[in-house]
Amino acid sequence: MRVAVETVAKSAAQAAVTGNTAQPGTGRVADPAAGKSAAPTTSCRAARPRADALRNRERIVSAARELFVEFGPDVALDDVARRAGVGNATLYRNFPDRAALTHEVVLAVTSRTTLRAEEAVAAESDPFAALSRFVHAAADERIGALCPMISGVFDKDHPDLLAERDRLEEAVAGLVTRAQSAGRLRTDIAVGDVLVALSQLTRPLPGIACQGIDRFTHRHLQLFLDGLETPARSELPGSAATLEDLRRS
Repeated sequence: MRVAVETVAKSAAQAAVTGNTAQPGTGRVADPAAGKSAAPTTSCRAARPRADALRNRERIVSAARELFVEFGPDVALDDVARRAGVGNATLYRNFPDRAALTHEVVLAVTSRTTLRAEEAVAAESDPFAALSRFVHAAADERIGALCPMISGVFDKDHPDLLAERDRLEEAVAGLVTRAQSAGRLRTDIAVGDVLVALSQLTRPLPGIACQGIDRFTHRHLQLFLDGLETPARSELPGSAATLEDLRRS
Protein backbone atom coordinates (compact mmCIF):
# COMPACT_ATOMS: atom_id res chain seq x y z
CA MET A 1 0.00 0.00 0.00
CA ARG A 2 2.87 2.34 0.92
CA VAL A 3 4.56 1.57 -2.45
CA ALA A 4 1.36 2.46 -4.36
CA VAL A 5 0.98 5.78 -2.52
CA GLU A 6 4.62 6.68 -3.20
CA THR A 7 4.17 5.84 -6.90
CA VAL A 8 1.12 8.13 -7.18
CA ALA A 9 2.92 10.94 -5.36
CA LYS A 10 5.95 10.58 -7.62
CA SER A 11 3.75 10.78 -10.76
CA ALA A 12 2.01 13.90 -9.43
CA ALA A 13 5.33 15.57 -8.75
CA GLN A 14 6.53 14.83 -12.30
CA ALA A 15 3.32 16.26 -13.74
CA ALA A 16 3.78 19.45 -11.71
CA VAL A 17 7.29 19.89 -13.11
CA THR A 18 6.30 19.33 -16.75
CA GLY A 19 3.00 21.21 -16.54
CA ASN A 20 0.94 18.21 -17.77
CA THR A 21 -2.21 17.17 -15.92
CA ALA A 22 -4.47 14.23 -16.40
CA GLN A 23 -7.94 14.90 -17.78
CA PRO A 24 -10.56 13.63 -15.37
CA GLY A 25 -12.19 10.39 -16.40
CA THR A 26 -9.93 9.87 -19.41
CA GLY A 27 -6.53 8.90 -18.07
CA ARG A 28 -5.08 11.11 -20.87
CA VAL A 29 -2.69 13.97 -20.30
CA ALA A 30 -3.46 17.39 -21.76
CA ASP A 31 -0.55 19.26 -23.34
CA PRO A 32 -0.60 22.93 -22.25
CA ALA A 33 1.35 23.93 -25.37
CA ALA A 34 -1.61 22.86 -27.48
CA GLY A 35 -4.25 24.65 -25.39
CA LYS A 36 -6.19 24.00 -22.22
CA SER A 37 -7.70 20.75 -23.43
CA ALA A 38 -7.83 18.74 -26.63
CA ALA A 39 -11.54 19.35 -27.21
CA PRO A 40 -12.79 18.57 -30.73
CA THR A 41 -13.46 21.59 -32.95
CA THR A 42 -16.48 21.99 -35.19
CA SER A 43 -16.57 23.73 -38.55
CA CYS A 44 -18.72 26.85 -38.80
CA ARG A 45 -18.78 27.08 -42.58
CA ALA A 46 -21.97 28.52 -43.98
CA ALA A 47 -24.10 26.15 -45.96
CA ARG A 48 -23.68 26.63 -49.71
CA PRO A 49 -26.58 26.28 -52.17
CA ARG A 50 -26.77 22.88 -53.75
CA ALA A 51 -25.75 22.54 -57.38
CA ASP A 52 -29.27 21.56 -58.46
CA ALA A 53 -30.70 24.62 -56.66
CA LEU A 54 -28.28 26.90 -58.53
CA ARG A 55 -29.17 25.25 -61.83
CA ASN A 56 -32.88 25.76 -61.17
CA ARG A 57 -32.29 29.43 -60.45
CA GLU A 58 -30.30 29.86 -63.67
CA ARG A 59 -33.00 28.08 -65.67
CA ILE A 60 -35.69 30.37 -64.25
CA VAL A 61 -33.72 33.50 -65.14
CA SER A 62 -32.99 32.19 -68.64
CA ALA A 63 -36.64 31.29 -69.23
CA ALA A 64 -37.82 34.67 -67.95
CA ARG A 65 -35.34 36.44 -70.21
CA GLU A 66 -36.71 34.65 -73.28
CA LEU A 67 -40.35 35.19 -72.37
CA PHE A 68 -39.84 38.86 -71.52
CA VAL A 69 -38.43 39.35 -75.02
CA GLU A 70 -41.30 37.47 -76.66
CA PHE A 71 -44.26 38.72 -74.61
CA GLY A 72 -43.07 41.56 -72.37
CA PRO A 73 -42.44 41.77 -68.63
CA ASP A 74 -46.08 41.05 -67.70
CA VAL A 75 -45.89 37.43 -68.87
CA ALA A 76 -47.49 35.01 -66.40
CA LEU A 77 -44.99 33.67 -63.89
CA ASP A 78 -46.61 30.25 -64.30
CA ASP A 79 -45.42 30.35 -67.91
CA VAL A 80 -41.90 31.19 -66.73
CA ALA A 81 -41.89 28.17 -64.43
CA ARG A 82 -43.22 25.96 -67.22
CA ARG A 83 -40.57 27.19 -69.70
CA ALA A 84 -37.85 26.63 -67.08
CA GLY A 85 -39.09 23.12 -66.34
CA VAL A 86 -39.59 23.75 -62.63
CA GLY A 87 -42.59 23.88 -60.34
CA ASN A 88 -44.23 27.10 -59.21
CA ALA A 89 -43.00 26.48 -55.67
CA THR A 90 -39.40 26.40 -56.91
CA LEU A 91 -39.87 29.68 -58.79
CA TYR A 92 -41.37 31.49 -55.80
CA ARG A 93 -38.76 30.05 -53.46
CA ASN A 94 -36.10 31.77 -55.57
CA PHE A 95 -38.09 34.87 -56.52
CA PRO A 96 -40.95 35.77 -54.18
CA ASP A 97 -42.52 38.24 -56.62
CA ARG A 98 -42.31 39.64 -60.15
CA ALA A 99 -40.13 42.56 -59.07
CA ALA A 100 -37.45 40.23 -57.68
CA LEU A 101 -37.41 38.15 -60.87
CA THR A 102 -37.32 41.22 -63.12
CA HIS A 103 -34.44 42.65 -61.11
CA GLU A 104 -32.43 39.46 -61.54
CA VAL A 105 -33.13 39.24 -65.29
CA VAL A 106 -32.12 42.87 -65.91
CA LEU A 107 -28.97 42.38 -63.83
CA ALA A 108 -28.03 39.16 -65.63
CA VAL A 109 -28.64 40.50 -69.15
CA THR A 110 -26.77 43.74 -68.45
CA SER A 111 -23.79 41.98 -66.90
CA ARG A 112 -23.53 39.35 -69.62
CA THR A 113 -23.83 41.98 -72.38
CA THR A 114 -21.02 44.03 -70.82
CA LEU A 115 -18.86 40.90 -70.82
CA ARG A 116 -19.56 40.42 -74.54
CA ALA A 117 -18.36 43.99 -75.21
CA GLU A 118 -15.15 43.38 -73.29
CA GLU A 119 -14.56 40.11 -75.12
CA ALA A 120 -15.07 41.83 -78.49
CA VAL A 121 -12.40 44.42 -77.71
CA ALA A 122 -9.97 41.69 -76.67
CA ALA A 123 -10.66 39.51 -79.73
CA GLU A 124 -10.66 42.09 -82.56
CA SER A 125 -7.88 44.53 -83.44
CA ASP A 126 -10.12 46.33 -85.98
CA PRO A 127 -12.41 48.68 -83.99
CA PHE A 128 -15.35 48.25 -86.37
CA ALA A 129 -14.94 44.47 -86.33
CA ALA A 130 -15.06 44.67 -82.52
CA LEU A 131 -18.28 46.68 -82.66
CA SER A 132 -19.80 44.21 -85.12
CA ARG A 133 -18.79 41.26 -82.98
CA PHE A 134 -20.40 42.88 -79.96
CA VAL A 135 -23.67 43.65 -81.75
CA HIS A 136 -24.14 40.02 -82.82
CA ALA A 137 -23.11 38.70 -79.39
CA ALA A 138 -25.49 41.11 -77.62
CA ALA A 139 -28.33 39.80 -79.75
CA ASP A 140 -27.58 36.27 -78.54
CA GLU A 141 -27.78 37.56 -74.97
CA ARG A 142 -31.37 38.69 -75.70
CA ILE A 143 -30.61 42.31 -74.90
CA GLY A 144 -34.10 43.11 -76.16
CA ALA A 145 -35.31 41.85 -72.77
CA LEU A 146 -34.20 45.14 -71.24
CA CYS A 147 -36.44 47.47 -73.25
CA PRO A 148 -39.91 46.29 -72.11
CA MET A 149 -38.78 46.53 -68.50
CA ILE A 150 -38.51 50.31 -68.55
CA SER A 151 -42.18 50.39 -67.55
CA GLY A 152 -41.89 47.32 -65.31
CA VAL A 153 -42.54 47.36 -61.56
CA PHE A 154 -39.10 47.08 -59.99
CA ASP A 155 -36.43 49.32 -58.49
CA LYS A 156 -34.61 50.77 -61.50
CA ASP A 157 -32.34 52.79 -59.20
CA HIS A 158 -31.07 49.83 -57.22
CA PRO A 159 -27.29 50.27 -56.68
CA ASP A 160 -26.51 46.90 -58.32
CA LEU A 161 -28.48 47.81 -61.45
CA LEU A 162 -26.99 51.30 -61.68
CA ALA A 163 -23.46 49.92 -61.37
CA GLU A 164 -24.05 47.32 -64.12
CA ARG A 165 -25.74 49.88 -66.36
CA ASP A 166 -22.78 52.23 -66.03
CA ARG A 167 -20.39 49.39 -66.89
CA LEU A 168 -22.39 48.51 -70.01
CA GLU A 169 -22.68 52.09 -71.20
CA GLU A 170 -18.97 52.67 -70.69
CA ALA A 171 -18.08 49.49 -72.61
CA VAL A 172 -20.36 50.30 -75.57
CA ALA A 173 -19.24 53.94 -75.62
CA GLY A 174 -15.67 52.71 -75.85
CA LEU A 175 -16.51 50.52 -78.84
CA VAL A 176 -18.25 53.39 -80.64
CA THR A 177 -15.52 55.95 -79.87
CA ARG A 178 -12.69 53.69 -81.05
CA ALA A 179 -14.49 52.83 -84.29
CA GLN A 180 -15.19 56.51 -84.99
CA SER A 181 -11.63 57.55 -84.14
CA ALA A 182 -10.34 54.95 -86.60
CA GLY A 183 -12.54 56.40 -89.35
CA ARG A 184 -14.52 53.16 -89.63
CA LEU A 185 -17.83 54.30 -88.11
CA ARG A 186 -19.95 57.21 -89.28
CA THR A 187 -19.80 60.15 -86.90
CA ASP A 188 -23.48 61.13 -86.92
CA ILE A 189 -24.51 58.30 -84.59
CA ALA A 190 -24.07 57.82 -80.85
CA VAL A 191 -24.17 55.02 -78.30
CA GLY A 192 -27.94 55.35 -77.93
CA ASP A 193 -28.44 54.60 -81.63
CA VAL A 194 -26.61 51.31 -81.25
CA LEU A 195 -28.55 50.27 -78.15
CA VAL A 196 -31.94 51.27 -79.59
CA ALA A 197 -31.31 49.36 -82.82
CA LEU A 198 -30.14 46.32 -80.85
CA SER A 199 -33.28 46.37 -78.74
CA GLN A 200 -35.61 46.77 -81.71
CA LEU A 201 -33.93 44.21 -83.95
CA THR A 202 -33.72 41.50 -81.30
CA ARG A 203 -37.41 41.52 -80.37
CA PRO A 204 -40.10 39.81 -82.45
CA LEU A 205 -42.77 41.94 -84.05
CA PRO A 206 -45.93 42.15 -81.94
CA GLY A 207 -48.78 39.88 -82.88
CA ILE A 208 -46.76 37.27 -84.77
CA ALA A 209 -45.71 33.77 -83.81
CA CYS A 210 -42.17 33.76 -82.45
CA GLN A 211 -41.17 30.31 -83.59
CA GLY A 212 -38.23 30.55 -85.95
CA ILE A 213 -38.14 34.35 -86.03
CA ASP A 214 -34.68 34.38 -84.46
CA ARG A 215 -33.14 33.07 -87.65
CA PHE A 216 -33.60 36.53 -89.21
CA THR A 217 -32.06 38.49 -86.34
CA HIS A 218 -28.40 38.32 -87.35
CA ARG A 219 -29.27 38.97 -90.98
CA HIS A 220 -31.01 42.22 -90.09
CA LEU A 221 -28.27 43.18 -87.65
CA GLN A 222 -25.74 42.87 -90.45
CA LEU A 223 -27.81 45.21 -92.62
CA PHE A 224 -27.79 47.67 -89.72
CA LEU A 225 -24.02 47.36 -89.32
CA ASP A 226 -23.47 47.91 -93.03
CA GLY A 227 -25.34 51.20 -92.64
CA LEU A 228 -23.00 52.29 -89.86
CA GLU A 229 -19.78 52.03 -91.86
CA THR A 230 -18.14 54.97 -93.52
CA PRO A 231 -18.43 56.49 -95.99
CA ALA A 232 -22.07 57.21 -95.12
CA ARG A 233 -24.43 56.80 -98.06
CA SER A 234 -27.08 59.16 -96.72
CA GLU A 235 -27.69 61.89 -94.20
CA LEU A 236 -29.57 60.73 -91.13
CA PRO A 237 -32.63 62.75 -90.09
CA GLY A 238 -32.82 64.16 -86.60
CA SER A 239 -29.99 63.96 -84.09
CA ALA A 240 -27.95 61.12 -82.68
CA ALA A 241 -29.51 59.25 -79.76
CA THR A 242 -27.46 59.75 -76.63
CA LEU A 243 -27.69 57.81 -73.38
CA GLU A 244 -29.33 60.82 -71.75
CA ASP A 245 -32.01 60.76 -74.48
CA LEU A 246 -32.75 57.14 -73.64
CA ARG A 247 -33.03 57.86 -69.91
CA ARG A 248 -35.46 60.73 -70.52
CA SER A 249 -37.68 58.77 -72.92
